[in-house]
Amino acid sequence: MHQPYYEFKPINVGRILVWSLFALLLVVAPMVFTSSLSRTLLSQMGIAIIVCLSYNMLLGQGGMLSFGHAVYSGMGSFLAIHTLNLVSNGAFALPVSLIPLAGGVGAMLVAVVLGWVTTKKAATPFAMITLGVGELVWAMSLMFPEFFGGEGGISGNRVTGAKPWGITYGPQVQLYYLIAAYTLVCTALMFAFTRTPLGRMLNAVRDNPERVEFIGYNTQIVRYIAFVIAAFFAGISGGLAALNFEIVTSEVVSAYRSGAYLLFTFLGGATFFFGPIIGAVLLVLAGVLLSEFTQAWLLYLGLVFLFMVMYAPGGIASLIMMNLRVASFGYLRRLWVSYLGLAVTGLVVLLGGGTMIEMVYHLQLNQALGPQMPFLGTTLNAAGAPAWFGAAFVLLTGVGLFELCRRQFVEDWGTIQEDIEKEIKRREAL
Repeated sequence: MHQPYYEFKPINVGRILVWSLFALLLVVAPMVFTSSLSRTLLSQMGIAIIVCLSYNMLLGQGGMLSFGHAVYSGMGSFLAIHTLNLVSNGAFALPVSLIPLAGGVGAMLVAVVLGWVTTKKAATPFAMITLGVGELVWAMSLMFPEFFGGEGGISGNRVTGAKPWGITYGPQVQLYYLIAAYTLVCTALMFAFTRTPLGRMLNAVRDNPERVEFIGYNTQIVRYIAFVIAAFFAGISGGLAALNFEIVTSEVVSAYRSGAYLLFTFLGGATFFFGPIIGAVLLVLAGVLLSEFTQAWLLYLGLVFLFMVMYAPGGIASLIMMNLRVASFGYLRRLWVSYLGLAVTGLVVLLGGGTMIEMVYHLQLNQALGPQMPFLGTTLNAAGAPAWFGAAFVLLTGVGLFELCRRQFVEDWGTIQEDIEKEIKRREAL
């Protein structure tokens, strides 16, 4: 008779190191960036990381393109702010630190109701259903002011309830560490989900739903369960946002918010787990910092998205992983000249194109200020031919040089990939 025995897998030191560094980064960040603005940005990044990772459970892991994910993060915000107000009024005893969980549970219950209809179809029909549901909920947010607060929204006060160890969550740094704790735990749980049988089956439903049905699994059930779990984490992020801003308006369930989740999850890299984390950081930086520098920030963002779709559909994470592969074989040093050329010529293109864009925006939006406009430490006449000629010359010159550098890079990259394949075959032959 075969005797059972136990196997112990070796400790994954690399994974432990990565998670330890992530936790250390969350702890140290507010100590390095001590200003109020920095800590506010860090708090928003933590919230965005959770919601982008939850969205990637649908897009990256399940192949479900959703245009209505803000419904669940937004409903989590509304339910959390209502819970906070109940706690403030003494009608409900719940620590403030657990209010995000109330948002998560509330969003999950909404997904239980709406998700069954949403996940009946896949691919394009799924995307259209989510778009319709998103528009429906957004319209309801203006039709039912008793729950959604109308155009003014609903406000609350997070400094309420019990205050263990003197923690009031009034200072931003205290709230940041609460958000950081949720970010670490939620990120770990969503990563663990990718390693479960359900997570693997979700990948199979994404890649080959017909075969999954053939072996006896119900693809809608798999999509539905993943949809509900993703809504739970989205609701937690919404609850944290309600605590952070202490006000929730109808904007949190808008199509604009859903589009932002889609855009930045894709830019970060939906095919890699850490890609949405990169996208979440970019989401906050673009929405808060970039918008302070230029009125045309949405145009720049659209152009970046366009070029990423054309040249790097795997997102920033895929670029990182491809270069790490090259570096692991010791060939990265052969690309530094090409990368330097691409960076310099890309900046020249940005300078020329950015100048023209800023002049157009100035003429259209700031006519009362006259044609003179400050730009990069100088003053340009947006209505004068010399400024337009110079900007066009810089742009065309940059485009030409960039194309030359790009062709050289493609040639170098192809040669390196051939060398890597030869090296792999040589190692296999040993």
